[in-house]
Amino acid sequence: MMRLFVEGVGVLGPGLHGWHTDRAVLAQSKPYISAPTVLTPSDMLPPAERRRTGVPVKLALAVGREAFVNAGRDASATATVFTSSGGDADTVHEICEALASPQREVSPTRFHNSVHNAAAGYWSIANRSQEPSTSLSCYDASFAAGMLESGVQITVEGKPVALIAYDQPYPEPLGAVRRIGANFGVALVLAPQRTRGAFASVEVQLVAGEATPSSMADPGLEALRAGTPAARSLPLLSALARGDTGVVVVEYIGGNHLRLVVAPC
Repeated sequence: MMRLFVEGVGVLGPGLHGWHTDRAVLAQSKPYISAPTVLTPSDMLPPAERRRTGVPVKLALAVGREAFVNAGRDASATATVFTSSGGDADTVHEICEALASPQREVSPTRFHNSVHNAAAGYWSIANRSQEPSTSLSCYDASFAAGMLESGVQITVEGKPVALIAYDQPYPEPLGAVRRIGANFGVALVLAPQRTRGAFASVEVQLVAGEATPSSMADPGLEALRAGTPAARSLPLLSALARGDTGVVVVEYIGGNHLRLVVAPC
């Protein structure tokens, strides 16, 4: 079992505009109203890099920045774990489209954004960070994989880690065979010890055997959770937003699951 301390949270998705803005919605004490995810170019990047960014990078930078502002911690001095089920879906679509054409010419920018660690690269540029960064992809279990990796790094290294998870729907025809419900991003700044800025602890345990994952009481939030891999984080966010003690179950791979015990500091 690994015990982590939450210093900051960032969230962006359909009808969710930020941790402090929609904390009551996440706590399910205020009605959830779905709306398109609001994405804007990040002023964290120089103009040349900013023009090249797609949806996943915008999501990652937005939620990561919010989490660090809320944590009051230096992003340039903190290791990161990025996790996404599908990466830049628009880029994958356009590369496949180009390869299916007679010319088969792929834009260098598209190729650059197609790699699974593109968001981590832009994050390092934006924050001038040379800290370690890990990029993961684990299909529907991508958030759980990121949580587990963050916990291991924090436990072994004894240093803070920021977990940043994000997903984007695929355009058709890829969307017909791999459904991802919405543009959604979440970030958690996690520390190995209780700090002045920590407001909750999370005990992370990998448990053998299948278990029913925690769900959201609101039908709209539950649809978001079930349809978007990064939004598997919603029950954890809900427990953190309520500020009470509880257990959250997140599905993993191989018939295993994560058991997250949340408690306020």
